[in-house]
Amino acid sequence: MQIPAPCLDQLFLKARTANGFDGRPVPTALLQQVYELASMGPTSMNTQPARFVFLLTPESRARLLPALSPGNLDKTREAPVTVIVANDTRFYEHMPQVWHKPGAKENFEGNPGLAQGTATRNGTLGGAWFIMAARALGLDCGPMSGVDLAKVNTEFFADGRLQANFLINLGYGDDSKLFDRNPRLSFEQACSLL
Repeated sequence: MQIPAPCLDQLFLKARTANGFDGRPVPTALLQQVYELASMGPTSMNTQPARFVFLLTPESRARLLPALSPGNLDKTREAPVTVIVANDTRFYEHMPQVWHKPGAKENFEGNPGLAQGTATRNGTLGGAWFIMAARALGLDCGPMSGVDLAKVNTEFFADGRLQANFLINLGYGDDSKLFDRNPRLSFEQACSLL
C-alpha cells in the first residue's frame, strides 16, 4: 500500500535541507520519539551501529564550532539541536541482544575489516533513517559533512569507541533561509537496468 501524497511531500517532495531555524525548542521527548522510530529502520543483521549525541545547549555546540567549515557556523549556533551521528566501533557487543543467531558477536569481533565496514555502512544508514523519522515527526533537518571529523572525535569521543560520521542540525525550519532546490539526476543518468 502506498502512503498518501501528503506523506510523500513531507518526507521527500517538499522536504528541504534546513539552513536556519525559527527558534522553537525541540522537546527531549520528541528526540526520543525520533530515535525510537528511526531504530525500526533496517540495518544488515540488525547491527544498529549508529549512535546519536544530542547537543542541546549553546555550550555543547560551542565545543563543536572549531571543527566546522565556515558555512556551517551560524546555522549550528542557532539550531535548537545539533546531532552528532556516530558509529559504534564495537557495535557487535550488542549482537547477542539484537540478532537471533549465536556467533554474530564473535564473527565481527574476530574480523576488524568486516566490523569497520559494517559500522560505516550501517551507521550511515541509521543516520538516514534518523532524518526520515525526524521529518515524519514534523522536524526539519540540516545534515552536514563540512566538518573535521578528527576534531569532533578528539573533543567528544576521546576513548575511540565512537567515531563521528556526520552532523544534523535539527529543529523547526525557517523557510526564509532555504536555498532554491538544486536539480536531481534523471533516472537515465543514475540508474541501470540489466
